[in-house]
Parts: sequence; C-alpha cells; structure tokens
Amino acid sequence: MVLSVPADSSPRPAATVLVLRSGPAGPEVFMVRRQEGAAFGGADVFPGGRVDASDAAADRGWCDGLEHAARQLAEIPLDDALAHHVAAARELFEEAGVLLARTRSGGFVSLAGAADHSRFTQYRRDVHSSATTFRDIIEREGLSLALDALVLYAYWVTPPVDARRFATRFFVTRLPPGQTPAHDEVETTDGRWISAPAALDAGARGDIVLPPPTWTTLRELERFGSVDQAIEWARRRTVRRREPTLWQRDGERMLLMPGDPLHPDAGAEPGETGEGIETRFVWSAGRWRPSREGIER
Repeated sequence: MVLSVPADSSPRPAATVLVLRSGPAGPEVFMVRRQEGAAFGGADVFPGGRVDASDAAADRGWCDGLEHAARQLAEIPLDDALAHHVAAARELFEEAGVLLARTRSGGFVSLAGAADHSRFTQYRRDVHSSATTFRDIIEREGLSLALDALVLYAYWVTPPVDARRFATRFFVTRLPPGQTPAHDEVETTDGRWISAPAALDAGARGDIVLPPPTWTTLRELERFGSVDQAIEWARRRTVRRREPTLWQRDGERMLLMPGDPLHPDAGAEPGETGEGIETRFVWSAGRWRPSREGIER
C-alpha cells in the first residue's frame, strides 16, 4: 500500500555538492553531519541547502560558466538554472569552506596562506550571520565564481511524507588546490573525508546515519577508481528525476526507489551503474536501512 501524508505540494528547490579528492585507495568525498533539528538532522550528508532568492542574481560581472549552467539545467528557466549553481557554490562555501572561484589569472583561489585563510573564515561567518552576501565577497576579492566547475550528478525529490520537501540537484566537483574543507559548526557538527565504501560500511554498522539518496549516491561512487572516472561518468549520464515512494506492507514501512518492482516507476534505472544497488529501504530503529529485497538485477 502506497502511503502519503499532508505536506507541501511544492518541494523547495535545493542544491548539494559532492566534493571529491584522490585518496590512498581511490576517490574520497567530503561529508558533514547535520545539526539535530535541521532537515536530515543527525545524518551524514554532502554539503548543501536551499536555493535562496539572492542566488538568482548570477551574471557575467561575477560568474564564469553561465552557458554551462544553462545547458546542464536546460529543462528549467534560465534564472532558476543559474540560481541552482550559485546556491550549490554558496552552500559549499558556507558549510564546508570550499570556494569554487577563480582569480584574474584564471586559477582557482588558494586559501592556504594564513592571511587568506583568516580573511575567508571571517567572510564565511559574515555570510552565515547575513552581515555580507556571497556576491559581495566574490566582487570584493576580484574573483569569478566558477559555475562551470559544477557537474550535474543527480536530481532527488523528497516524497510527500514530510512537511519539509526538497527538489535537490546534486552536483559533483573536484577539490580546488590550496583549499581544506571544514564543517561550519553552525548548521553542521562534524566533517570528514571518507571513501564511499568506508561510508557505506559505517552506515551498515549503524555508526553513521545515511539518508537513502546519500546511500544510493555512495553506492554509485564506490565503483570508481579515480576522481576523473567519477566526474567523467557524471558528465555522460542522463540525469532523471528520482522520487521515492513510501510503501507499507504487513506493518513494515518501506521507502522504494524508482526502479524497484513495487515503485510506480518500476522500469526506471535507480542508479544507472549496473547491478547491486539497493532500491528498497526499511524503517527500523529510527532510521532508514537498505534492504537487499527487491534489488535491481
């Protein structure tokens, strides 16, 4: 039986970013832990958040890659497409301290020097407190926001079972040289570099909480042996809207991914990475846990 509860009929637009670096055993992704009480509170997720009205002000005066951003999200109005990319870059700076911006010489801005690190750390606090805007920082420093550094990865929509629904575009990018991510201690309580297999193992043990879209994303990432492979695959994939469905059977609550035999869109590919990706999650002990039942084969 498919379940639904009264909720916002219009999911809020959001953006999140998978920041990758090369690790000893392959790609690693930076993850943050949400504050309790926030959306996905207590869960380990990728940096991201809502698209704000201020994110719609992208133009050539402070942004590179406008054509790239428009092309990646050609199915939505231009201003919305640009806003999603700006929001992704802004949230990445706010939550992880990573700035996807280039200097006048064309290279990514480095935050390795003590003075630069201190200045941009204060900028980050100022953006959080609304003392300044993200655009003001970029313009004050003479930088250009690198929208073309964001590669569209996925599109997830929260099912109508929660009053806080989001329509989230996932992007992937490479960590710029001379930058070191750190959680913000405002919206997040922890941050770490971790490989996809290690994160999945920790989630399976119950050491960390991984929301179903995060679990699925990590399962997609775990097969890649390098950052280049992961990003190149993202460039080639066809991104489809994925909205899970809540299902109840014999008192058991399940969340079904597109592609699951019980999902209305049973023919969809859940991850487009081949065999082995779970399409079903069971609610147990206060969290969604992946189930091998109904797995794509």
